[in-house]
Amino acid sequence: MANILVTGGAGFIGANYVFYHMKHHSEDLIVVYDALTYASNLKSLDSLQGNANFCFVKGNILDYDLLVETMQKHKIDTIVHFAAESHVDRSIKTPDAFIKTNIEGTYNLLKAAYALWVRDGVCHGHFHHISTDEVFGTLSLEDNAFNENTPYKPNSPYSASKAASDHLVRAFVHTYNLEATITNCSNNYGPYQFPEKLIPLAITNLLDGKKVPIYGDGKQIRDWLYVEDHARAIDLVLQAKLNDKTFNIGGRAEKTNLEVVLAICESIDSLFAQNAAYKEQYPQAPCANGKSCSEFIYHVQDRPGHDRRYAIDPSLSEKELGFKPSLDFKKGILTTVKWYLDNESWWRDLKARTIDFSSR
Repeated sequence: MANILVTGGAGFIGANYVFYHMKHHSEDLIVVYDALTYASNLKSLDSLQGNANFCFVKGNILDYDLLVETMQKHKIDTIVHFAAESHVDRSIKTPDAFIKTNIEGTYNLLKAAYALWVRDGVCHGHFHHISTDEVFGTLSLEDNAFNENTPYKPNSPYSASKAASDHLVRAFVHTYNLEATITNCSNNYGPYQFPEKLIPLAITNLLDGKKVPIYGDGKQIRDWLYVEDHARAIDLVLQAKLNDKTFNIGGRAEKTNLEVVLAICESIDSLFAQNAAYKEQYPQAPCANGKSCSEFIYHVQDRPGHDRRYAIDPSLSEKELGFKPSLDFKKGILTTVKWYLDNESWWRDLKARTIDFSSR
């Protein structure tokens, strides 16, 4: 049995990981530690209320004393660290929060783990850090995909702050004998994603009859990973009981942003054609009014420093962890679109918090 602190567990990937872990390791204690900033939603975890092996602590990772108190109280022996500011556009406009949360906050967590776990040079816990492929910079169409030995070349305040946090984790392993692992993942999509990111923004805009903005020519390429597959990959890393290892986790699904939005349009059109009730639920949607969703795509000026292509080489995780995505992109997008169609109560209020950004 493990006592796991999941930072950022009320956010998109964090909540999906909590569900996955509790389903597959019901004997473990999960303590979600989340500041409930704009991109978090405690409603995502409503189904876990009353579960004896789940508890929630509202707290910021910048609060070192509360971190230590929480870890001591619940005898935490594992940290899975999702908490981060993650929207690139926001990092360009207001980078200070990214420096504080992603760098200083990660440092606080590492410091707390070291203080409570490392005795006489021996670590009695495990720290798993969630990072991103964006730390590696950008690729041309001809470049090989990022692997675990690709040099870091971050191009935005967001990716620079995540790169710094990765380096801090490694430093605590080599300097203080902390046991830790890192996963750098490609773009995630799926249920419970805050609707400022490309996929949920496009879905919810279309359901409201609003246009979907695409940066530049829309040919920026990303590798896409269904969020539950990401949760499974993290679980495989933890179960392997490794130390000082980094894995790139990808979906082997490179798509342009325009291809992604067109796939969303196709999925919405198809689901509306199959279920007339959606036309009544979403009367402003294009396909409720005899139009195709693809007619609602428009292009906006590209953002500064917009990386052209990310691509993950997941060969190491496939070889050493046995990880492979369970869903291809077409099925994953259809599953995701249907979730948003069927869970309007989850995302409706969140739309008021978003800024009209298009893609990550």
